[in-house]
Amino acid sequence: MRMLSLICFLTSLLLPMSQVRAESNANSSDRKKVVFISGPPSHGYGAHEHYAGCLLLANTLKEAMPNFDVEVIKHGWPSEGVKALEGADSIVVYCDGGGRHLLNPHVDELDPLMKKGVGLVCVHYGVETPAGKTGNAFLDWIGGYFEAGWSVNPHWVAKYETFPDHPISRGVKPFAINDEWYYHMRFRDEMKGVTPILSALPPEDTLRRPDGPHSGNPAVRKAIANKEVQHMAWAAERDGGGRGFGFTGGHFHWNWGDENFRKVMLNAIVWTAHGEVPESGVTTGNPSQDELEANQDEPKPAAKADAKTKKKSLTGQSGGPRSSDRKPNR
Repeated sequence: MRMLSLICFLTSLLLPMSQVRAESNANSSDRKKVVFISGPPSHGYGAHEHYAGCLLLANTLKEAMPNFDVEVIKHGWPSEGVKALEGADSIVVYCDGGGRHLLNPHVDELDPLMKKGVGLVCVHYGVETPAGKTGNAFLDWIGGYFEAGWSVNPHWVAKYETFPDHPISRGVKPFAINDEWYYHMRFRDEMKGVTPILSALPPEDTLRRPDGPHSGNPAVRKAIANKEVQHMAWAAERDGGGRGFGFTGGHFHWNWGDENFRKVMLNAIVWTAHGEVPESGVTTGNPSQDELEANQDEPKPAAKADAKTKKKSLTGQSGGPRSSDRKPNR
């Protein structure tokens, strides 16, 4: 009897220890890693703030989702190459695009990670890449891309009033905001595996510029004349389980201060990492003015004082920026 009592006592001590180990292992498996890659300095103050935008998103994601580990790689492809991305559940790329997209020379290196199911998020100009090898890669990885001669890049106030039943939409309320919202994107055939997240009908004056690689073409003019709704953000699922997200906004750094604009992005990052998006979405406090001002690239072509006085006119108002506030066509 004494021996039996001793065995029962020892078992009672061991069981909690095994439970702790099981819980620890479960928590470890729930951890996610997101690597942000910011492009080099680009436009004037308060625009295309790749590094500051990545830091802001990374910090708010970590604050809201403590099981997420974040890393921000500054100003370009990591010096150690694709090895720096090992262990990532999702990669966020915020950079200038087109022929100088930082992923263009590294498609072959990145593709094995995509085939393993690593998520990919491309932000603003980071959704544009040339047609052909890189364009096809983007179709596979994130479901669509900006194709010069097909897509357009006007500044306008997009009004998002309805959202699909998708984890990225959780907690997102109708909002309207002025940005350089690209549209008429090149998507997979028949939108296979692609779910539009932010959709609206652009006004006809978004095509007031003459035709050009980024400003207009007969196909997009016909689409808008026919009142075809356009998609400015979308989610994509890949064969093999990988997930991608394209977001065409993000020209104006100040827009990250809008709760719904930011929530769409944070929800998408969590979703592409195969994390669980909370029912109310990834919710964070709005950043302060000092937080929005922090970490911006220096020096910048535009003077800070001038940019600050323009800031309110650039966001949330109809009519878009004045022509002097717009960058030239790429």
